[in-house]
Amino acid sequence: MVDEGNALYDLMNWGAMEAIVYSEHDDPHTWLGGHVTHKGVLYNTFQPTARSVSVKIKNKYYPMESVDDQGNYSVLVPGNAVQSYKLAITYDDGTTTEVYDPYSFAPLIGPEDEDRFIRGIHYEIYEKLGAHVKTVKGVKGTYFAVWAPNAQRVSVVGGFNLWDGRRNPMRKLRAAGIFELFMPGVGEDELYKFEIKCTGGLTYLKSDPYEFFGEMRPNTASIVRKLDYDWTDGEWIKARKKIDTASMPMSIYEVHLGSWQRRGEGENDYYNYREIAPLLAKYVKKQGYTHIELMPIMEHPFDGSWGYQVTGYYAPTSRYGTPQDFMFFMDYMHKEGIGVILDWVPAHFPRDAFALATFDGTCLYEHPDKRLGEHPDWGTLIFNFGRPEVSNFLIANALFWVEKYHADGIRMDAVASMLYLDYGRKAGEWVANKYGGNENLEAIELLKHLNSIFHKKEKGALIIAEESTAWANITKTVEEGGLGFDLKWNMGWMNDFTSYMKKDPLFRKGAHGQLTFSMMYAYSENFVLVLSHDEVVHGKCSMLEKMPGYRVDKFANLRAAYGFMMGHPGKKLLFMGQEFGQEREWSENRPLDWGELEDELHLKMQKFSAKLNAMYTEYPVFTKLDCSPEGFTWMSCEDADHSVVSFIRSDGKPEDTLLFVFNFTPVHYDSFMQAVPFAGEYKEILNSDSTTYGGGGRINSKAKRSKPVPHDGRENSIEIKLPPLSCVIFKCTPEAAAKSAKK
Repeated sequence: MVDEGNALYDLMNWGAMEAIVYSEHDDPHTWLGGHVTHKGVLYNTFQPTARSVSVKIKNKYYPMESVDDQGNYSVLVPGNAVQSYKLAITYDDGTTTEVYDPYSFAPLIGPEDEDRFIRGIHYEIYEKLGAHVKTVKGVKGTYFAVWAPNAQRVSVVGGFNLWDGRRNPMRKLRAAGIFELFMPGVGEDELYKFEIKCTGGLTYLKSDPYEFFGEMRPNTASIVRKLDYDWTDGEWIKARKKIDTASMPMSIYEVHLGSWQRRGEGENDYYNYREIAPLLAKYVKKQGYTHIELMPIMEHPFDGSWGYQVTGYYAPTSRYGTPQDFMFFMDYMHKEGIGVILDWVPAHFPRDAFALATFDGTCLYEHPDKRLGEHPDWGTLIFNFGRPEVSNFLIANALFWVEKYHADGIRMDAVASMLYLDYGRKAGEWVANKYGGNENLEAIELLKHLNSIFHKKEKGALIIAEESTAWANITKTVEEGGLGFDLKWNMGWMNDFTSYMKKDPLFRKGAHGQLTFSMMYAYSENFVLVLSHDEVVHGKCSMLEKMPGYRVDKFANLRAAYGFMMGHPGKKLLFMGQEFGQEREWSENRPLDWGELEDELHLKMQKFSAKLNAMYTEYPVFTKLDCSPEGFTWMSCEDADHSVVSFIRSDGKPEDTLLFVFNFTPVHYDSFMQAVPFAGEYKEILNSDSTTYGGGGRINSKAKRSKPVPHDGRENSIEIKLPPLSCVIFKCTPEAAAKSAKK
């Protein structure tokens, strides 16, 4: 104890020491560490379980005095400057250590960083906040920083300080409300959390919002991890920047990594990212998909959320390995020529106490008004989109997955819930905007901001909206008055088409508009046609089981449906397992029913799906004018009585034209008259009724020459076999070219 006669007495700041003892100090560096005084350099430390402490400077030890009975130690050393030093500590149990003092280092976050952050434009904020392994003044350690402006005190805790929040309180940078501390000696793979003391005195532990890696559920600690990796996909990234989104082929295989395949039947029998990469890539290439889309791989505690309740926005889930393992996965996919789109959830987050909810004792990330900050249907919290630091967190996060993990695209989940203030709410449960409308102006501004900066920084990477309403101009640029997305999921087509296909063919003629209506708005946005995971869960049945009829009819219906989807304008997305007609609904708790491929109908369904993908990338008419009305023309769209439709896809060259004919009834036509776009020869290149694909073999084996017989408003027509529940595709050769070829 230091009494009044001691030289240290007049230098003591008893208030600061008391605040440190009671864990209430938000600027501990003003007392702890070394400080130049008129009597010399005063060194202070707080070591509550120490028996003795010395300051070591240039191999000379200066014993510190215990200035109270709580663990405060001080020593006055001659000199007029703070020198590099260590603390030599002997603990109550007799163990000793020598460590650099965390309170001898200046902040690594500067005023410019703070200014950009509070204005919401620090697009690399993840390089500053979180945990970063660094060497500072020749000392190796980890720099911790967290945004918690309303906290009374924040400490970093982990095994390195016995998870004791008293030992390492952090310094508050007041302009931005960021707490920071450099911890010498802390390296990779250390577990850590932030202990936050609220203004009211409540103390709790939080995982790091900017963690790069986290423990596997049910544990929730963050893990210090560098994001170093030797990438080999430079040519892929370079080529990506030159791609025209509108005309690029995109047939997307939607995947849930934890249930595509598994090692075994145990709860955690997952493949590692490195193990599943070659298995998945081989299958995706065999089936002809151009991209995969991963359901959220960001860290999440609840398997049943499928990843859509994210707690670690900057961390790939540890269920399948480390950040470097996931980098390998991405690198491998690119090596195999497969693009990777990541699902991303900026609309809402879960209430888990260890994560973002009431992070610093206040509604920090969520909106404080329950009418704006809580989602009534999902039980989750809604981000405060208008708060610059929150919008910065989200915008930087989208950029992060492209910058650090080389993602080829981001698919933004639940955009409609962001756009509408009354989404999922009854009258009286929502707050109108300043103009009296239901548009969420702050969310709209966030989306425009994100898409603008995304396209400036990430040329070649895509950003895709899952938006379930008719909100206009989703895929128009911000400069044109739109939101700036590259693509939008076509939920209207999905709802109409699945509703149509579920109907007994006898009643389809009464719902014919559900088949054709989508072409009324097909070019209002740049669309992706989707048959996603949402359509094969919660009692909706798998795609196969949605189909009416006996088993063989179900497969015939499904082949026709997939053929129609492939011919219809728009990029394509199909959920895993549906390509071979899995019979059960999908469950995240088990792998796909791969054993069904021992059944001939499933195997042939898989072959048909692969054939469609092969044609999609082989024939330019599928993609060249995919976003232009010139690429599609109805041949017949009004034959509701027969439930037959036909159209052509074109790329501007008549010789490349493809004719698609669909029969959605179980009636076979041996001589069906079909209008054609011009005189010439029409050769069947795909028939879903081929025995190769599980059909009855009613094919058009010989090319059909058109006749000058008017039909459906066209001057020429052909007679074809049109099998029941079928998709038939013809390659069209104009008359002059056909005659020339025969000569």
